[in-house]
Amino acid sequence: MNEHILYETDGAIAHIWHNRPHARNAESQGLLQELDDALQAASADDAVRVIVIGGKGDHFSAGHDLKEAAAKRSNFTVEERWAFEERYYFRYAMNIWDCPKPTIAQVSGACIAGGFMVANMCDLIVASEDAFFSDPVCHTLGAAAVEVLIHPWVMNARKAKEFLFTGSRLTAREAHELGMVNTVVPRADLEAETLRMAGRIAQCDPFALKLVKRSINRGLDAQGLRTSVQAHFDSHQLSHQSEGFQRRRTEGLANAIQRSPGASRS
Repeated sequence: MNEHILYETDGAIAHIWHNRPHARNAESQGLLQELDDALQAASADDAVRVIVIGGKGDHFSAGHDLKEAAAKRSNFTVEERWAFEERYYFRYAMNIWDCPKPTIAQVSGACIAGGFMVANMCDLIVASEDAFFSDPVCHTLGAAAVEVLIHPWVMNARKAKEFLFTGSRLTAREAHELGMVNTVVPRADLEAETLRMAGRIAQCDPFALKLVKRSINRGLDAQGLRTSVQAHFDSHQLSHQSEGFQRRRTEGLANAIQRSPGASRS
C-alpha cells in the first residue's frame, strides 16, 4: 500500500502520481522509494506501454523535502550523505532515464530542483500554462545544482548557465521555446492532452519503442551525457563541504526556499 504516491493503470498507460499535495509534492525519502518501486512495476508489466509521472494537487513537485532532510540527515557523514544521495537521487533518477518504456512528465505548477530533475529524466514533458521550472539551489543551499545535472542536455549550455547562476524560473512557454517541453496546454486540458499523447504512443509496437529509445539514449551517451552527470554527482557531493553549504545548514535547510530569487512569486 503506497503512502506517498498513487499508482494507477488504464489499459496500456500507467500513471504514477506524486501524492503529497499538502506538502506541494515535496520528494521525501518514502515518496522516492515508492516512485521507483512503481516505475519498476510498470516496467515489468507487459500490459503497460507508456508511463506518465505527474503530481496530485496544484504542483508537480516543489523538490527535495528539505524539512525531512533537516530532521533526519543534517548530521550525516560524508559517506552517509553520499550513499543516500547516490541511491535516492542519482540512481532513482537514472532509473527513469533508463526505463525501457516511454515516459511522460505531466507538469503543472511548481517543478523545482528535485522535481525538475525527475521531470527532465522523462522522455517527454507536457506542461500546463501555469507550470514553471526552477533549480535555485546554488542560491538557496550553496550547493552545485541538484544531483543530476541534466540541465544543459535538455536546454542548452548557455541557457543552463543563466538558469543556475541566477536561480531564475522558466515559464512553460519559455521551456517549450528551448525544446525542453514538448507541449504546453491550458491547465484544464493537461491530463487529457497527456493521455492523448500517451495513447498515441501506446499504439506503436513496444519492442520498436524500446529499441528507438535505446538508440537515442545511446547517442546521447556517446556525446558524454552519462559520464557528465556522473562527474557532476561527485562535484555536487564536494559542494556539501563548502563554507556556503555549511552556513546554509546552520541557518536551517528547511528555510532555504525563502532565499530563492523567485520565492516571492507564486
